Formats: sequence, structure tokens, C-alpha cells
Amino acid sequence: MKNTIRTFVAVEIEHAIRTRTRQLVQTLSNSPAKVKWVEPENLHLTLKFLGEVSHGLIADVCRKVEKAAAQVEPFTLEVCGLGAFPNPARPRVIWLGSRTGAEQMVLLYDRIEAALAELGFPRENRRFQVHLTIGRPRSGGQTLNHLGTLLKQHADFHAGQMSVEHVTVFGSTLTPNGPIYDVLGQAPLGG
Repeated sequence: MKNTIRTFVAVEIEHAIRTRTRQLVQTLSNSPAKVKWVEPENLHLTLKFLGEVSHGLIADVCRKVEKAAAQVEPFTLEVCGLGAFPNPARPRVIWLGSRTGAEQMVLLYDRIEAALAELGFPRENRRFQVHLTIGRPRSGGQTLNHLGTLLKQHADFHAGQMSVEHVTVFGSTLTPNGPIYDVLGQAPLGG
């Protein structure tokens, strides 16, 4: 048995936003570009990817996340704005952003980042940007031109608003059919 588990901390996405995102993905799938779309049930807003964590450290991770989440009050998050990293013309990651609630998400990220640094997890070198990954292109060249056009046409996409009331620590098992996520712990916001 493996003595580590691939672990990350995230905010789960509400059903209505998953549904709207699935509709958007169906539209974007009209592009000839080969894209690995995230399964609707796997959509989440990653706050911190920890990598392989020993089973013995998971309880400490959950306690630190719980302490950090208690420092941030529940809030409303608006999921909207379609974009890509590094840009729509050369998409490597396709995402939905946010407006309302983005500052609170950054605050939540900062608290979790600081708490997990106490356990020795390295801090990120780049500024946190709230984004919901929905796909990763697998092909390049001309097929991306059409996809880039679709991304620009739907840049103002609005998936909806949701209440952020807790943070989840997930374990992830990679399989040929995609990742399988297991809840390792949940931490309520505001204590």
C-alpha cells in the first residue's frame, strides 16, 4: 500500500454552476481542438496543491486548514469570465474567473498558505489568481485558432453565484479515466 496520498485544498462548486459550466463546455467542444475537459463532478477551485502527503500528516493538514478557514467569514462568490492561461490565442489552461468574492478567496488562500507553511509546505512564488479550471488543450496549431475565437466570444460568460461556507481537503487518485477525488476533511469558514 502506498504511504502517501496526492492532496489538495479546494472550494467545491455548487450544482447550478456545474450545470451552467457543462453547457459552456458543450459549446466550446464545437472547436476542432482536442481538449481534456474537466468532468463536471470534479470541478473545484484549488486553493493549494500539496502533492504527495504522508498518511500520518493528513490529520495535521486538516487541522491547519480548519484553523485557517475559521479566520475567514462565509461569503458569496460569483463565477464568471471565461479566459485562458497564458492567453486565449495560446490556451494551455481554460478557466472561469470571478468578480464578487474574489478578494475573500484571496484572503482564504493567504490564510491557508500561511497555515500550511507552518507544516513545511512551500509557499507559491506567484500571486494567487482565482480560477476554475475547465479544460486543458491537448493539440496546438490551427485547431487552437477556432478555440481562441470561441473563448473570446464567450469571455463574458456568467456561471452564477454560490455561497462559500467551507473548504475541503481532497485526496486524488489518478486513473486512466481521470482523477478520483476523496474527501479527507472539511473545514467550515468563520469557525
